[in-house]
Amino acid sequence: MVTHPASRGKDRSTIVAANKDIERWDPEDEKQWESFGKRVANRNLWISIPALLCGFVIWLMWGMITVQMRNLGFPFEDTELFTLTAIAGLSGATLRIPASFMIRIAGGRNTIFLTTSLLIIPALGTGLALQSQETPLWVFQALALLSGIGGGNFACSMSNISTFFPKRQQGLALGLNAGLGNFGVTTMQIVIPLAMTVGIFGALAGDPMVLERASGTLIGRIEAGTETFIQNAAFVWLLLLVPLAFATWFGMNNLRTITPNPGTPFAAFGKILALYGIGFIAAAIGLYLFLPPPVGLGLLNMWITLPLIILITLGLMRLMPGEEIRHNIKKQFAIFRNKHTWSMTVLYILTFGSFIGFSAALPLSIEVIFGSLMETLPDGTTQRVENPNAPSALTFAWMGPFVGALIRPVGGWLSDKVGGSIVTQAISVVMVIASAAVGWVMMMAYNSPDPNTWFWPFLLLFIVLFAASGIGNGSTFRTVGVIFDQHQKGPVLGWTSAVAAYGAFIAPRVMGEQIEAGTPELSMYGFAIFYALCLILNWWFYLRKNAYIKNP
Repeated sequence: MVTHPASRGKDRSTIVAANKDIERWDPEDEKQWESFGKRVANRNLWISIPALLCGFVIWLMWGMITVQMRNLGFPFEDTELFTLTAIAGLSGATLRIPASFMIRIAGGRNTIFLTTSLLIIPALGTGLALQSQETPLWVFQALALLSGIGGGNFACSMSNISTFFPKRQQGLALGLNAGLGNFGVTTMQIVIPLAMTVGIFGALAGDPMVLERASGTLIGRIEAGTETFIQNAAFVWLLLLVPLAFATWFGMNNLRTITPNPGTPFAAFGKILALYGIGFIAAAIGLYLFLPPPVGLGLLNMWITLPLIILITLGLMRLMPGEEIRHNIKKQFAIFRNKHTWSMTVLYILTFGSFIGFSAALPLSIEVIFGSLMETLPDGTTQRVENPNAPSALTFAWMGPFVGALIRPVGGWLSDKVGGSIVTQAISVVMVIASAAVGWVMMMAYNSPDPNTWFWPFLLLFIVLFAASGIGNGSTFRTVGVIFDQHQKGPVLGWTSAVAAYGAFIAPRVMGEQIEAGTPELSMYGFAIFYALCLILNWWFYLRKNAYIKNP
């Protein structure tokens, strides 16, 4: 434990051990910040960024894995593959709710170390399960549920980094952490296809499988009949996760000013596991009631399941023992009496919910919509047959998330210039038009004897959607900072990010169901209607003449 950092001489830097608790921390103290605070904060930030990037990787890797499972002929229906992606999305969103409390009760170093280390479990387990096409569906569903740990890690990571930097630098620090963390989506979508082409791990990773359908990578098409190592899609991340676990433990710090009593590391780990356990229990109950037999009961639809899971999570958290946890939960619940919590939750679903939802659903949507074509039989009837020249999702799916993550800082910069709500209003208009247009293109492609002619309009329109949602991520993030005070800003960001993350469940389910029904356009028309409602909501709350808060 660090007490007073030692210094020698007037101009010598203060020394703080990289893996010790810091008793006195005030980033607003200019003298402390310049002597040692800046160095400590930046060290924690640059360890946090790759850890969060890996969290996004593990959370959303199912979007790419399911594409290759389909290409290899795994014995699952398209809707079942979409559901794997959706399960990971639901789990990750649910785990964000308890994760927002972890830093204040368990400490930053303890939390980031354990939550990063836990990612090894779904990475290793998924790699092992993918070695055989006889692995039952429920095993993949369980592993997708565990992959949600990566989604939950966003809330604790952002909460932790915000405590290290002075207010004047929090925007940049949080922007780097969130923005570069979001690049985990693009990183995953580029690395996974390449990793599957080579037996990186030799006999340790098992034998290759042979593609039944053509696949691809960033650099080109891979024809059917080629051997591929699908298990590497998960195993490859162990090369980052293992050293990152060591880096978080030996390079980060707990701040006792933020977490006065984290307890021993094992006591802190117990608190973290208990909070994540609550999220897993709530998600599992909801999925059991939602998924069809034989895995679940199939009693509830998606729109009842999601609120039920949130209520179960919050209810179980209120029952947790310990004055510390109850006090933090009471503070969290206070935000629900503020109407702006609800308006900003909806607007963050518009932006981040769309970004993360389309990131999860786009790869398999490309594979299903353009992987087959409509053929007219001699009797005049039509049937769907395989498209031999279909574009590979593994080659193109990374482009949208890349643009969305890259352009996010532009949203914050524009919002500083003209106001966050004006920027949100502009991107809402773009998203209404682009979503309706991509729905029409999906309809034309799905019913076309040559769907490839519609591929580039489809992809470019989705890139427009990603760009708009990325800009909107920056504008809504800025708006929350203006509307709420320092006591409510953190809990509101945690809550809105958790609810918006359910987009990673909603988009794959909605798009998968409509594609299965032969009406893919209806999913995008539905999103367009939601975006139009968000446009009206944003205008009513923040842009009309007598708005509650004018253009925050």
